[in-house]
Amino acid sequence: MLLAPSLLAADFLHLQKACDLLNNSAADWFHLDVMDGRFVPNISYGLPVISQLRKASQKIFDVHLMIEEPEKFASAFRDAGANNLTVHLEACRHLHRNVQQIRDLGMTAGVAINPHTPVELLYDILPDLHLVLIMSVNPGFGGQQFIPHTYEKIRVLKQRINKKGLNTLIEVDGGVDLDNARQLLDAGADVLVAGTSVFRAKDPAAAIAAFKQTGQK
Repeated sequence: MLLAPSLLAADFLHLQKACDLLNNSAADWFHLDVMDGRFVPNISYGLPVISQLRKASQKIFDVHLMIEEPEKFASAFRDAGANNLTVHLEACRHLHRNVQQIRDLGMTAGVAINPHTPVELLYDILPDLHLVLIMSVNPGFGGQQFIPHTYEKIRVLKQRINKKGLNTLIEVDGGVDLDNARQLLDAGADVLVAGTSVFRAKDPAAAIAAFKQTGQK
């Protein structure tokens, strides 16, 4: 199991401290949520912040673009330090072209889907993807309640990935905590994005360790 704590829930006045926490923990990736106020009803952070964070860590930067017209910014996010770049199916008119652009730029590609979007719409593009990000809350804000139908979506997608002999990872983002982590992994998830449950915990380092221990059971 890979753990990708989301910096969206960190204290933005002390991002160096958040970086140090993740660098010195068993966390695998940095999950970086970029919002434009158009595709989702919120604005988070963008290229300048990611560029500075890149100087503070060598871990994988998993950048999740919740923006319209992501093709206009793919190369800029590569230059800022993104290792994996995930775009939303719902935001891409020509999804295959978007995915190929990301790969041609030297990054791995992910595609995210909102809670109402069926996983079957991704079947044709799966062989080209490093990961599929299943949103288990409606995107735009942290701290939301997990949508239970996510488990079934994970199971259906995992069956398809296995049937085709692919190595595509399933990532889950939204309302992930230590109470549902094991069930998500049992359903077929490979990567868990945890924001509030890590950075708002009394002991974030212990929370990360607990997530990783759950993945070993």
